Amino acid sequence: MRHALQSFSLAVVGTVALQAAGPRPPLGLDLYRPVPEHNILTRDKVALGRRLFHERRLSRDGSLSCAGCHDPRRGFTDGRRVPRGIGGAPGSRNVPAIVNRAWGTAFFWDGRASTLEQQALQPILSPTELGMAPEGVVALARSAQYRSDFVTVFGAEPTLSDVARALASYVRTIVAGASPFDRYLEGQRGALGADAVRGLGLFRGKAGCTACHAGPTLSDERFHNTGVAWRTGRLSDDGRARVTGADADLGAFKTPSLRQVTRTAPYMHDGSFATLEQVIDYYDAGGQANPALDSRIRPLHLSAGERRDLLAFLASLTGKVGDGF
Repeated sequence: MRHALQSFSLAVVGTVALQAAGPRPPLGLDLYRPVPEHNILTRDKVALGRRLFHERRLSRDGSLSCAGCHDPRRGFTDGRRVPRGIGGAPGSRNVPAIVNRAWGTAFFWDGRASTLEQQALQPILSPTELGMAPEGVVALARSAQYRSDFVTVFGAEPTLSDVARALASYVRTIVAGASPFDRYLEGQRGALGADAVRGLGLFRGKAGCTACHAGPTLSDERFHNTGVAWRTGRLSDDGRARVTGADADLGAFKTPSLRQVTRTAPYMHDGSFATLEQVIDYYDAGGQANPALDSRIRPLHLSAGERRDLLAFLASLTGKVGDGF
């Protein structure tokens, strides 16, 4: 058994093919990673995507790359409450971790992209992030530094779509697993201390965390209103409703993965919580009341000891991060 919480993990349908592409995923993840049939993984394509991921010339002023916000040393986040784009322009939402996104089904906090190919270019073309124009991206791909690599990988003059496909391919190889929790589930009972084992019981039981944080990615890939966007007494961010237009989605955001969670502070869609202790205290108090609060958010009445045990379990979700072939 690779993971005790992977009930939905193979329910990938439509244009996605399950392929044993690239290196074997680490302990805790499905052995097969979902890869679109139109963008299969190859070593050269992933290498090209990694190079683009670290390419500052994909920003209008040459100052930023994708890795500037998704720093491999920080669990592929940036450690800020909200990111800063070109010219120091502040973003509006916290940088999400991009580990294990090959198994994701929705991207960005509001889910406005349904594939990594759709997601890849949006920060590059955003005026407040990397600020590039489409023609500038294509010009870089067709420059002397990149053209031959694109032709080798895609067999034709590079296009904007090819840049997205290369970047998406690289991101699909960014994985996190082999945590103490994963080793514990594989039968290594000494991998977790007694406090973390008690915390696992709380995570699955009294605290109700698995209602949203499930599967090998520890995210249900759905959208929930936990009240964070209403903490000032008014709605500060429409969240998922910005995409769907539905009142029921006001203030709802995608469930983040909990893998590497000790390395991805600050937390929540707005980066408003600096520590995991603050996150636990917030949910223990029952979130923030509002018209569309998720029905599963309720006071937990955790003791001080239970909060410490839950924190110990969350720390056990930090394992090894890898990327590429």
